[in-house]
Amino acid sequence: MRLIFLGSPAFAVYPLEALAAAGYEIVAVVTQPDRRAGRERRVTSPPVKVAAEALGLPVLQPENLREPEVLAQLTALAPDVGVVAAYGAILRKQMLALPPLGYLNIHPSLLPLHRGPTPVAGAILAGDSETGVSLMRLDPGMDSGPLLAQTVVPLPRTARAGPLTDELFQLGARMLVDVLPRYAAGELVPQPQDHTQASVTSMLKKEHGWIDWSLPALVLERMVRAYDPWPGTTTLWQSQSLRVLAAAVQADWAGNEPKGCLIGRGNSGGPLVATGSGALELLEVQPAGRRAMSGSAWLAGLKGKLGCFEV
Repeated sequence: MRLIFLGSPAFAVYPLEALAAAGYEIVAVVTQPDRRAGRERRVTSPPVKVAAEALGLPVLQPENLREPEVLAQLTALAPDVGVVAAYGAILRKQMLALPPLGYLNIHPSLLPLHRGPTPVAGAILAGDSETGVSLMRLDPGMDSGPLLAQTVVPLPRTARAGPLTDELFQLGARMLVDVLPRYAAGELVPQPQDHTQASVTSMLKKEHGWIDWSLPALVLERMVRAYDPWPGTTTLWQSQSLRVLAAAVQADWAGNEPKGCLIGRGNSGGPLVATGSGALELLEVQPAGRRAMSGSAWLAGLKGKLGCFEV
């Protein structure tokens, strides 16, 4: 089969490398344009571009897939099938109609749950006990296409979005190599999703990571894990930002202290903060302009002067 691959971030490299190792003829790798990134604003290539060039594969970086010249270029490649893994843009009807076998998409959730751009964070925030990977054929909707395969895995209560996303895309890469030839041979028929059970996630913004201490400790602890590595969870201490890198719930606390105030030490020696329900122990933090440190070390630096985070 002649195959085009669309993807951009680091975790999309896993399926690209798996397809190359399986011997597929990848006629083009389509990824986002190089952009400025980091504090020094250096022009940086998407990880998928770097991986594709290392594999000797042709790379395309169109600003807009809807441009006629882009569609003409891809049509001339005569692909049989496409694979999409976190490309970063919605494919429109003309693009969807290009390969005869359509596009297979790797989505790191148990569709129809957690459609949209942030499914891993969505599962963590929801407190789900399990997650997984869905392989579907793309349609014009938002992750609403029919399913070809789905694998369920436990969702540990300590899972963080970054590492979990990597694990799920590695799983998705293995599933893809197994499913693609059977799909192309007509052995697998895509099954429609139950749209009545759908939930949809939204794009994360920096402001989502600001801590509202009136929320329950359970919700705040999930935020710390769901927003790792971006946008992170941040609060203000004496007008300086403090990033919370790890936290634990102390649900048995039932005091009346104001929300966001330090109320002592938690079970692991870190600062304990009153919340809307229960208390949150800060296990690891990073003050502005400094390295990450344990919550207990940060608390020791206060020298007994407790106070409240800004709300």
